[in-house]
Amino acid sequence: MTKALIFGIDGQDGSYLAELLLGKEYQVFGWIPSHIPVSKENIAHLENALSLVDGDLSDQESLLQCIQQIQPDEIYNLAAPSFPAGSWDSTVYVGDIAGLGTARILEAMRQVVPGARFYQASSSEIFGAPAEVPQSEATPFHPRNPYGIAKLYAHWITVRYRDYYNLFTVSGILYNHESPRRGTQFVTRKISKKAAEIKLGLTKELHLGDLDACRDWGYAGDYVEAMWLMLQAPKADTYVIGTGVVHSVRQFCDLAFGCLDMDYRDYIVQDSLLMRPPEQAQLVANAGKARQELGWKPKVSFEELVRKMVLSDYHALQGQDASCS
Repeated sequence: MTKALIFGIDGQDGSYLAELLLGKEYQVFGWIPSHIPVSKENIAHLENALSLVDGDLSDQESLLQCIQQIQPDEIYNLAAPSFPAGSWDSTVYVGDIAGLGTARILEAMRQVVPGARFYQASSSEIFGAPAEVPQSEATPFHPRNPYGIAKLYAHWITVRYRDYYNLFTVSGILYNHESPRRGTQFVTRKISKKAAEIKLGLTKELHLGDLDACRDWGYAGDYVEAMWLMLQAPKADTYVIGTGVVHSVRQFCDLAFGCLDMDYRDYIVQDSLLMRPPEQAQLVANAGKARQELGWKPKVSFEELVRKMVLSDYHALQGQDASCS
């Protein structure tokens, strides 16, 4: 039985990946941080099927012990502070965990299980202000925040461990991917949850910034399949993963409120405090290499994604309402 170790299993991607691997009859081990409080809500339904371990990505010895104990065949590093805009508030911490934490995992893998396969969760944030649209694996990197800079270090150390030590290490440059398990600090989940709250009479309005800001949004469940496919490939490489199509916040709002038979224009308040500087170039994925070499393509449409998120929040809040009444 193949053994997989998922760093950051408690997050959106980690939970979907765990479901995928369990469905393929993997033995799944999940790593969670020991030094900060962690919600296990995303993996509560999997708890009996998983083996959980905890540790510290800033502690090399704990990582060595973890990998020595488990002896994984596949390692997925999804553990990192994942809110780019907030990374300016914790620059050193983000650099240590998202950047150096990756190097520590790779070093532990090199020493203990050099034959294992390693996936690094990279990010479109490493392109930052992109030199071209759309972006491919050949597009120059230009990160603009501490999160993107840390992720770029993690990307390059993954590539160099592959080249220097001949390890099977891959880097997936993933664009925005959402789901009902997305954190509420992200605009997509903020919209889906507020739309549900408004429909249920729990609140009256939603404050947002630039409604015309655009993103390449996909479904997290599709993207974790791409992670798995990368580790099944005959050779290790880097892949861009995204839909190649952008939608605006306004479009997301229109669909989200429309799912509940409401007009978003009746409830949205544009807040100047939430406005960001205009983006000079859009982050849009060119995932042609992944389509050709991995046979990967997104399955869930933008419209289906929005509907999944809104209805999940609506039914969850409706259940809470019923339990309180």
